[in-house]
Amino acid sequence: MNDRVSVSLTDGVADVRLVRADKMNALDAAMFEALVATTERLSKDKSVRVVVLSGEGKAFCAGLDMGRFAAMKENGGNGIPGGEFRDLTKRTHGQANAAQQAVWGWRTLPVPVIAAVHGVAFGGGCQLALGADIRLMAPDARMSIMEIKWGLVPDMAGTPILATLLRDDVLRELTYTGRIVDAKEAVSLGLATRIVDDPRAAALEMAREIAGKNPDAIRAAKRMMNSLSVDPGPALLAESVEQQKLIGSPNQTEAVRANMEKRAPNFADG
Repeated sequence: MNDRVSVSLTDGVADVRLVRADKMNALDAAMFEALVATTERLSKDKSVRVVVLSGEGKAFCAGLDMGRFAAMKENGGNGIPGGEFRDLTKRTHGQANAAQQAVWGWRTLPVPVIAAVHGVAFGGGCQLALGADIRLMAPDARMSIMEIKWGLVPDMAGTPILATLLRDDVLRELTYTGRIVDAKEAVSLGLATRIVDDPRAAALEMAREIAGKNPDAIRAAKRMMNSLSVDPGPALLAESVEQQKLIGSPNQTEAVRANMEKRAPNFADG
């Protein structure tokens, strides 16, 4: 698509790769735009039967670009990371905003999506992996709902998906603490499907198998699976409402400053 995401299509299998390896595929504005554009393109391509989503380099996706948090600190927390302002509650893509669509687009794609996770999938990177139907993890891969580290909440469609995967108390614990889980625990909790030595190779093999099935039945199966979930609209809007209140607030700005300055935060009582 651009210098953030590459797509190759062979025998019905779309091999989608995050190609910002020098930044561990961190999410910046260009990456968000490329992810949304990729899902829109693939959704219209009738020749696509399965998608494999992976990242080049050392990690699947390290989360939001650290440079954007540094910019927030330098700008005194005005607006979203990077200093710019936008209305997160505006629904730009059906029930989702643009950031949510970077994840939700994979969930609503009419064909199965398999995420091959290696290295880390932290914060937004974890949510991106959750957009897939299936997650294959390397033995040493790690995941985290890490937004709390920056004084934020997950707001990229993670909560309505996580609610279908995790027990309520486990979801709350991981959201409140930002604790990092290894591949074995991720599978045991329901964050990941299974552990494989080479996630991308295994994902491509699985994709080729699925691509050999009746494509009408596979698309019907995905529609059927998606219909099992409750209406995500309220959860998607709640993510945006809560995040917008947090961004740039004194305690959220303090969380960013403390992390960037490698010190304990000094939060004010609410």
